[in-house]
Amino acid sequence: MRCRPLTALLAAGVLLAACGSSDADPAAPEERTLTVFAAASLTGTFTEIGEQFEAANPGVRVAFSFAGSSDLATQITEGAPGDVFASADENTMTEVTGQALTAADPVDFATNVLQIATPAGNPAGIATFADLAEPGVRVVVCAAQVPCGAATDRVEQSSGVPLDPVSEESSVTDVLGKVTSGEADAGLVYVTDVISAGDRVTGVEFPESAAAVNTYPIAALTGAADPDLADAFVEFVVGAGGQEVLQAAGFGRP
Repeated sequence: MRCRPLTALLAAGVLLAACGSSDADPAAPEERTLTVFAAASLTGTFTEIGEQFEAANPGVRVAFSFAGSSDLATQITEGAPGDVFASADENTMTEVTGQALTAADPVDFATNVLQIATPAGNPAGIATFADLAEPGVRVVVCAAQVPCGAATDRVEQSSGVPLDPVSEESSVTDVLGKVTSGEADAGLVYVTDVISAGDRVTGVEFPESAAAVNTYPIAALTGAADPDLADAFVEFVVGAGGQEVLQAAGFGRP
């Protein structure tokens, strides 16, 4: 009979110990995930901006989906869940705003211009935009529906120099990949892509690029799970911290 109270006490002690060993911290911030759709040319900068935003907002994790802006716009208009969209041009953003899928008017946060990227050392000797149209030159560009491809079209039209690319890619990072792998003699990418590639490529500036400056807009989406958090990220990008990262990478002011 004397064993029963002892057993009860032991059981109570185990229960109290279990309660006392709980890992739950009532003071810990609520964990939240922010999903950001962003143009492929923003991969490096937005990754850094995301890390800074997480550090400034404990408990927040920023999940990025990087791809060609046109592909992202299609995903959003077809119902893909997300909180923020950052496009590489205003026309692509219009596809989203046209279906009332942004919570507020988009805000311009950066500009970018095209530059010729060649394999390191520029073995084909590309010096001008017109050189890209020379027979035998393997040039790669973005597809016309992608912002960098639309910019390429504008340069072709303004310069009167049509190109005959060996490949048209769905994102600017794919164009850069063709160049760094040696599959192309040159590719039309953004100046920021040339900077981020470092010594893997040689950049060639050309004055005709001034005819095709891309402006990047950003907006919170109507389907955002946490509208306040989405707005905070947009404000962070257009604020001093985000702008410092973007300009260090070669982006221009909007």
